[in-house]
Amino acid sequence: MSGASGRVLVVDDNKVIRQLIRVNLELEGFEVVTAADGVECLDLVHRVSPDVITLDVVMPRMDGLQTATRLRSDPRTRHLPVAIVSACTPYEVDNGVAAGVDAFLAKPFEPSELVRVVRELTERGRPPVLDGRRGAGRAESAAG
Repeated sequence: MSGASGRVLVVDDNKVIRQLIRVNLELEGFEVVTAADGVECLDLVHRVSPDVITLDVVMPRMDGLQTATRLRSDPRTRHLPVAIVSACTPYEVDNGVAAGVDAFLAKPFEPSELVRVVRELTERGRPPVLDGRRGAGRAESAAG
């Protein structure tokens, strides 16, 4: 895979869910790297330099909320867009927002919704195109 659409680090302790997310994203041109829990995510993140990270919440060793908090506290990863892909209970959403999570996708999810969220976060995480209109999209959305 060229990674033309971006590289996603998918973190979930359920192998079937990891594969489901991987296949759906790869079909849309994303390069996907997987991890089984938050500890493995933190070990991999600097080596694979993802554009987006998806996190399950309930995982052994280190859950998704703790992982998001650790990612936000590290200057090298604080800018990385993070999406929670989980049950998205009020507890998970409230604590995810507090941890700096950018998006939430409730399981079971529609594959098209997964792709939409990841694509949106990938675009948001990229630096503005230097074509003389730097930040134009953000200014237009704020004015509109």
